[in-house]
Amino acid sequence: MGLTKSEIFNASQNEIAGIAKVLGHPARIAILEHIIKSESCICGELVAEIGLAQPTISQHLKELKNAGLIKGEIEGTRVCYCIEPEKWNKAKQLFDSFFKSSLPPVNDCC
Repeated sequence: MGLTKSEIFNASQNEIAGIAKVLGHPARIAILEHIIKSESCICGELVAEIGLAQPTISQHLKELKNAGLIKGEIEGTRVCYCIEPEKWNKAKQLFDSFFKSSLPPVNDCC
């Protein structure tokens, strides 16, 4: 696969694409939904809740954390995760703006 040439796209386009890539796996969506639903930091219940192996969950958490959508704090031997509200709200604004784009009137294009 070739390079994406991300430098030819504006910052908003690159940011939306980066977040969409991270959200492109159903396990990550399930993890985010569980964190949001719990309304608190979650520490160890993801394996039982999602049904994936611990190393797999850890890899998905790492991707979400690298994207800035979640943050983690060390509590003893565990890391507890919660939504990073500033990045979450920024992502929401980007997607809201993108999906609010007006479509042209329906025609016989396709």
